[in-house]
Amino acid sequence: MFCMHTSCSISINENYDSDVRKDLEDTLNTIVPQNPRYRHSMEGLDDMPAHVKSSLLGVNQFIPIRNGKLMLGTWQGIYLCEHRDHGGNRQIVLTIQGQAL
Repeated sequence: MFCMHTSCSISINENYDSDVRKDLEDTLNTIVPQNPRYRHSMEGLDDMPAHVKSSLLGVNQFIPIRNGKLMLGTWQGIYLCEHRDHGGNRQIVLTIQGQAL
């Protein structure tokens, strides 16, 4: 699974309690605040922090599939993490490798 953008990311995390998403966003905003001192600012104050957050979390995930099902843990979910204040349309590329049984 690959995200074709530099200001969002893909993460696998707990998906039972919605507070996890809020806490993740709050923590990332604390670690990488919007800061007018970034040199790259031509696309807005939220752009460079979005690039840093995307680099920290990554733009791809590898997930095994068994019997036609994603092998995620009981509480795991796949997040498309939007790091811009107003992100646009996003494209994800899925590649499935293996043998048909």
